[in-house]
Amino acid sequence: MRGAVALAAALLLSGAGFGAAKEQKDEPGKGKKPKLDLRANPRMAFSPVNVFFTAEFMGGDDIEEFHCPEIEWDWDDEGKSVQESDCDPWTEGTKIERRFSNDHDYRKAGTYNVKATFRRSGRTLAQATVRVTVRAGLGDNTIED
Repeated sequence: MRGAVALAAALLLSGAGFGAAKEQKDEPGKGKKPKLDLRANPRMAFSPVNVFFTAEFMGGDDIEEFHCPEIEWDWDDEGKSVQESDCDPWTEGTKIERRFSNDHDYRKAGTYNVKATFRRSGRTLAQATVRVTVRAGLGDNTIED
């Protein structure tokens, strides 16, 4: 028991204890940037299939740089779409929108690497990719990879 107390004290003093480490800021005065997570549901299916995608900013601070982004979805089937947000102007204390979604139909078998790119003022903020596997369903004569 005495050894465990000494170890806990040493961890706290070194800054490695739980809650002792402070978040590092990405840029002075700008706050910590959120990371982009992209999910697909389902990730594997038979054609034809409608796949639902969720892109979510995880962690980080609510900073102006991530407020009201434009989102380009590259479906990896020669199709793309763009979503533009209609947001109120940024003010101090504004919470950024963190969850975005879209869906897409896949009519042919294949492996698709779907990419979501978030931009603001023409500058890429974040990008994430998720793989979707579609197998040939009824009436689909696609030759699978």
